[in-house]
Amino acid sequence: MDLDTGVERTPLVIRSAQDAIAAVPYMLGYHPGRSLVVIGYDGPHTTCAVRLDLPPPDEARAAAERVAAVLAGNRFRQALVLGYGDADEVAPAVAPMCAALDASGLDVTDAIRVADGRWWSLTSPGRCPPEGHAYDAGTSVVPAQATLAGHVVLADRAELARSVEPVGGDARAAMRAATDRAERRYFGWFREGLAPARIDTRLAGEGLSLLPGLLSDFRAGRRPTDDEVAWLGVLLTSTRVRDEAWVRIDEDAPAADIEFWSDVVRRVEDRYSEAPACLLAFAAYVSGDGGLANIALDRADPDYSMGVLLREMIAVGIPPSKVRLRMTPEQLALAYTDREEPPRPTDHLFLADRPPQRHGDHTPGEEDRKAS
Repeated sequence: MDLDTGVERTPLVIRSAQDAIAAVPYMLGYHPGRSLVVIGYDGPHTTCAVRLDLPPPDEARAAAERVAAVLAGNRFRQALVLGYGDADEVAPAVAPMCAALDASGLDVTDAIRVADGRWWSLTSPGRCPPEGHAYDAGTSVVPAQATLAGHVVLADRAELARSVEPVGGDARAAMRAATDRAERRYFGWFREGLAPARIDTRLAGEGLSLLPGLLSDFRAGRRPTDDEVAWLGVLLTSTRVRDEAWVRIDEDAPAADIEFWSDVVRRVEDRYSEAPACLLAFAAYVSGDGGLANIALDRADPDYSMGVLLREMIAVGIPPSKVRLRMTPEQLALAYTDREEPPRPTDHLFLADRPPQRHGDHTPGEEDRKAS
């Protein structure tokens, strides 16, 4: 069960249930449907929204305890619960959620059901007419605030998923051809008789040379060519190159990085999607977009080392401000020079350390070489 999280990247004025309903899509990046959304506030961190699919009755308690643990662990003191859907689905999910939040020390200020342009209070049903209260998000100041800040809301989570789906048609055919050329280039190093260690060094060197220019050019308006994307995909199988890309994400203003890695992850062949997908997930998460982060991580193998770390961060609800690396390329280079084993950019975080998983951190064509 994934938890999509969003934070108030721009302070939003929420004074009523209608304001809260209007704010949720801007916090998540899309309009929720058949969902349970819990807004945590009055804590040391910015307001946070956690979304999950409406759980079946036999899973509702476990789901509620997980959400409550995330919000309580981040020291939120109050929560607002919103259930989106039919009454017979929402009520059995809201009750255990409110109980779990209360047991974790959070004050549930209200729980409401939202459907078909109306809302009902589930904590004070007597104050609601049977037909509920009509709401019009356009009458709230929240959309104006969010739009002014540049936030875009997609129709639903499915539209968000489509935003990172692999390209198809002629674009996919062109990328397959470019990937063939990139792999021939790479395997040419073996035909030169280079030792594996020399190939690893060369792979890292080419990546460190190519990556800064691609990122700079993209920010200046030039999209990378198919051959550049295909070669970057190969180079990112080097953890050194991947880590270089990781620390170059602008954690204070990651919009361009999200756009760049979204483009790359859509264009690379699937066997090269893991590193770009995880880089996109990190950029999305530090921006407060947990929904996009989760969707991006779906493109990575569950055992891929960077993905394992990011999933742990998201699962325990570490605030985006605390996953920021604050590491420069120069510091990363020094760390690689000073240590016998390659470091990870996240070694300084308070998560429990674990050795990198090799499954997923593969070199291109590894299976082909074993078979030859």
